[in-house]
Amino acid sequence: MAQYTQSAPAEYAELFRNLSIDNQLALLWHLYVKMGGSTRPGDPEGTAPDTSEGLFNKVKGKSQEEQLQIMRDLLTPSSTDIRREYDSLSNNTKLAFWYRLAQGMENSTIIPVPSDYQLSEQAKELLSRLEPIGFELQYVFLRDALLAGY
Repeated sequence: MAQYTQSAPAEYAELFRNLSIDNQLALLWHLYVKMGGSTRPGDPEGTAPDTSEGLFNKVKGKSQEEQLQIMRDLLTPSSTDIRREYDSLSNNTKLAFWYRLAQGMENSTIIPVPSDYQLSEQAKELLSRLEPIGFELQYVFLRDALLAGY
């Protein structure tokens, strides 16, 4: 198994982006669960305020089908009101927003991954590479996977 190093985030992010959108969402969820919810992306120094709550509340107020479509739209080039608001956020706030979505999935205020959803083999392999890495490298992966190319 390949070791995740500072030079690997781009490779892992590319593997992530090559997954289907639903596999990307499920992998993000599984990574959050595997890390016990401890991977809180955002400002690593804790100096910037998290202003993602308003956008999260907009998503939370939608139907589950709309919530799923919003998350899909955030992982693809799209032109929606929520996507434009998301694009106006700082990168750290975007990561904090994804963390809020994972928390919402955990407490069922956001549509959860179906319990019978099966990750593809490629997604399982990527997850197995991501599980053993530390917080800093998880942050680098999340930053590169969620922010680059969208």
